[in-house]
Amino acid sequence: MERGDQNQSASLQSPLIKHSHSSSSGRGIERREVIEEVKKQLWLAGPLISVTLLNFCLSIISVMFVGHLGELSLSGASMATSFASVTGFSLLVGMASSLDTFCGQSYGAKQYHMLGIHLQRAMFTLMIVSIPLAIIWANTRSILTFLGQDPEIAAEAGSYARFMLPSLFAYGLLQCLNRFLQTQNIVFPMMCSSAITTLLHVLICWILVFKSGLGNRGAAVANSISYWLNVTILSLYVMFSPSCAKSWTGFSKEALHNIPSFVRLAIPSAVMVCLEMWSFELMVLLSGLLPNPKLETSVLSICLNTTAAAWMIPFGLSGAGSIRVSNELGAGRPWNARLAVRVVLVLAIIEGIIVGTVMILVRNIWGYAYSNEVEVVEYVATMFPILAASNFLDGLQCVLSGTARGCGWQKIGAFVNLGSYYIVGIPSSIVFAFVLHIGGKGLWLGIICALIVQMCSLMIITIRTDWDQEAKKATDRVYNSVTLESLVS
Repeated sequence: MERGDQNQSASLQSPLIKHSHSSSSGRGIERREVIEEVKKQLWLAGPLISVTLLNFCLSIISVMFVGHLGELSLSGASMATSFASVTGFSLLVGMASSLDTFCGQSYGAKQYHMLGIHLQRAMFTLMIVSIPLAIIWANTRSILTFLGQDPEIAAEAGSYARFMLPSLFAYGLLQCLNRFLQTQNIVFPMMCSSAITTLLHVLICWILVFKSGLGNRGAAVANSISYWLNVTILSLYVMFSPSCAKSWTGFSKEALHNIPSFVRLAIPSAVMVCLEMWSFELMVLLSGLLPNPKLETSVLSICLNTTAAAWMIPFGLSGAGSIRVSNELGAGRPWNARLAVRVVLVLAIIEGIIVGTVMILVRNIWGYAYSNEVEVVEYVATMFPILAASNFLDGLQCVLSGTARGCGWQKIGAFVNLGSYYIVGIPSSIVFAFVLHIGGKGLWLGIICALIVQMCSLMIITIRTDWDQEAKKATDRVYNSVTLESLVS
């Protein structure tokens, strides 16, 4: 990628951002600004929710097809999917989320060429990280057997995971491309690409599972094909679309420089995501130790699937909030960044109340979607008010975590999640479930304790934030990146 020396010189001699002279604490909120901010966030959140839901459906569709092959195949595919999420996908999602900070703030500062550099640097780093993860996946059978899982199920899961190996590398690239586009407010192409991929995935699964003779391995291959298809569509869009003409100017060796600065933010980003996701997987394992583990595990799985689907909405809001905060801080508009946080919090509260109300209204019939056993349906009904509370809290912490990514607070977020889930949440779950004998409800009450601590901690940090100072930090981060790239080019 070539850039003129004259342009570089001008960029370094003049400030990247002209800060607004008005203090973020000395203005009143105008109704027009609030309405405009709401429109921007909803316009971003809608497609982001769709993208998350469509990508989530890929693995679900594969498991559904495998379910028609028999109980053993279904158990193996389900275990492999869960193992892949814990040992691979969650880590890649976390590392790629650091682009919310780098690309979002660079875009706000109008340093568009840096978005392409950050994208390439992230893709290169995630491909390197995927190599040891692939080795772990290749040994799935041995690892699961060592952990005491049924040998037959472990063998099926190991076979499924090996055929999913290509999807690991595609998933990392996909996450980078999604962050690169969404930080530029380019969200509808992502939604279209995900929709096309999901529709074709149904056909690919049908052919490979039932017509090719591959069986459950065909579903794993279908996952890999679909992820790479999505990556290909988005890559072509980035390279040839006029919308990315300024941010993507071609491959550059500059992406290989300053990798440690990316890693320093990517690692706490990964820790922040993984600590939260792993706590829910640990809760499933703990449910197997309860009296009547078959009932407890079944009900907990239903609850987790329900909350995972409901979580897509606040996650989309979180992405929208993160984009708006990072863009405004990068542009040197701290007041707008603060307004964006307020708006996304209000939207999350409204969403939480609506979804929670729906959960309570359908609590007595929802269980029938998964089981015809009255015992399961009644247990699910008693769990849903707890789920409604956790969904409300999770929505608030989700958008606050998005604010953290937009500001570059990943290290703080990692410590908050560590304390919330592993010092408060999991120990509380154990006490409620095994000491006070509340059962599966006790496990979920422990998670609610974690969510309360997490939400309150992030809320206090956000309230006490000096937004003018955050805008200055964003300016320094972008300026330092441009300076380093100019020095090495």
